[in-house]
Amino acid sequence: MASSTTLFNFKLPPLFNSLHHPRVNRSKAPFSSRIIISSVNNHLAPTRVTYPLLTSHSVHNRRRFHVQAQQKEYSAGNNSESVVSDATNKEEFSWSSVILPFVFPALGGLLFGYDIGATSGAAISLQSPELSGISWFNLSAIQLGLVVSGSLYGALLGSLLAFAIADYIGRKRQLIGAAVLYLLGSAITASAPELGVLLAGRLLYGLGIGLAMHGAPLYIAETCPSQIRGTLVSLKELFIVLGILLGYFVGSFQISSVGGWRFMYGFSAPLAMLMGLGMWTLPSSPRWLLLKAVQGKGSFQDLKEKAIVSLSKLRGRPPGDRESERQIEETVVSLKSAYEDQESGENFLEVFQGPNLKAFVIGGGLVLFQQITGQPSVLYYAGPILQSAGFSAASDAAKVSVVIGLFKLAMTWIAVLKVDDLGRRPLLIGGVSGIAISLVLLSAYYKFLGGLPIVAVAALLLYVGCYQISFGPISWLMVSEIFPLRTRGRGISMAVLTNFAANAVVTFAFSPLKEYLGAENLFLLFAAISLLSLLFIVFSVPETKGLSLEEIESKFLK
Repeated sequence: MASSTTLFNFKLPPLFNSLHHPRVNRSKAPFSSRIIISSVNNHLAPTRVTYPLLTSHSVHNRRRFHVQAQQKEYSAGNNSESVVSDATNKEEFSWSSVILPFVFPALGGLLFGYDIGATSGAAISLQSPELSGISWFNLSAIQLGLVVSGSLYGALLGSLLAFAIADYIGRKRQLIGAAVLYLLGSAITASAPELGVLLAGRLLYGLGIGLAMHGAPLYIAETCPSQIRGTLVSLKELFIVLGILLGYFVGSFQISSVGGWRFMYGFSAPLAMLMGLGMWTLPSSPRWLLLKAVQGKGSFQDLKEKAIVSLSKLRGRPPGDRESERQIEETVVSLKSAYEDQESGENFLEVFQGPNLKAFVIGGGLVLFQQITGQPSVLYYAGPILQSAGFSAASDAAKVSVVIGLFKLAMTWIAVLKVDDLGRRPLLIGGVSGIAISLVLLSAYYKFLGGLPIVAVAALLLYVGCYQISFGPISWLMVSEIFPLRTRGRGISMAVLTNFAANAVVTFAFSPLKEYLGAENLFLLFAAISLLSLLFIVFSVPETKGLSLEEIESKFLK
């Protein structure tokens, strides 16, 4: 049955704001019940309108409220339920006010990607008798594996560290800490006089990755306007790809220099310093400040005032302006109402209970499938596949990597442009379907189409492209917005831990699986896992496009 959408655009007199609506008892009603809009469809219940945190409607001292009643269909399992969306206010904002609160956290993702790209060249430079510039260049397979994967183990530890301290220190200080670890790890690795020091530097850098990959999506999602949240969190994935590409470029320029690996690893130090200084100038997340306030972890009034100042700064308004104060007041009422029926205590198992468990299944499931559908293994075969197709660039691993990186960048940009237009589910379903097809083609190439290298090249590019419009950016976007505010920090920590742990398992299981099954059967196994992930998305992952973080929690996690 078709549903209709009604748009109300009305203005209130200057002395009459939403907090004093005549139909609302301000002392009793939460802000989510301010105004009742009747749906045009007779079968729908009245839709309640919310005014989520971080929305602005003040233009020359006039307040406009754009109320949009929407009906969304969401299919879960074998049951379909009609979900009536809360009205979503379109915030009036300037892009200049959201650039810096996005760019500095996103540098944490760029530095993660840079490590991936730089390590591909550094691993070659380190083992060269002529170009390494060291006497301990003759690394064993295990030693080289520790150098390459050292940051991955550090990221695992960083994820555990984030779980323990992130909600206590806040998103801003967590990202500053990540920048400091990036800087120390980069400097120690670049100047390492021996293997042990090099590995210590790699571990420190990885700790920074773990904190940054947890804190960056949190900070961006909690401080940006809801209607561009998908675009900005997806742009963070674009920054990761840009980092990979930057690492490939630096590696290709330094691969022939004596001691070039030192420059490859050291190049990230000034970027880390820029990230740290930038985060120092940004305010704390208003949502995190209010969460601490309602939890009684500090002076309620002081935290509320800090949240008002923070929101004003994030939106480029005068400190403590009335519009920011109104929004913060309404959000406080909402948070208090949400916490009335919840236990005040917190524990480790809370992430795996009730609505939090449902959120973890969705977010954790996406980042798990992101890895076990074979991304590391497919990219491992990129060089040989392109070489078999006769690409001249395939004779040089660094140049081949640049080609793949450029393609990944282009496809990620498409996802960024479309995620807030098409939505999360269509991109996930379409992209993962393409991943499954590409893996079947790769299996066929290695099984009986070896004489048609163009099939392998097409399959490789199809895989990379479909991954970058689906699992790549959207998994982290969903993770950043699906968890309830109460457990968002710890939930994202567990999702990041799941991601890096799955990455480690796939990386180490690849060689024995390839030897035991053969490349053709291994890719066929990954294709089967991709089909399983497609079913998971269709039946378990909701559409969150255009909804505020509070609306997502109320609609999908009850």
